[in-house]
Amino acid sequence: MIVIYTLLVGFVVGLIARALKPGDDRMGILATTAFGIGGALLAKYAGQALGWYGDGDAKSFLASLVGAIVLLTIFAVLRPKKKR
Repeated sequence: MIVIYTLLVGFVVGLIARALKPGDDRMGILATTAFGIGGALLAKYAGQALGWYGDGDAKSFLASLVGAIVLLTIFAVLRPKKKR
């Protein structure tokens, strides 16, 4: 059940992050979910290591969103530009 919950939350966080981050992020559902899950994991471990919040705290969802936006921004910067 935890895996399904993590995938669902990662997908929702990825969708919200893509909607909030400006720019054209053309990617599929799997990439969206992967960035959401990656942002959630990044925020979870960083936030708990720094003592900002505990496991299951409401602030962790917002931190997951920020983590996903950071990952999307890094991906947009490192992705090769298409020639037109």
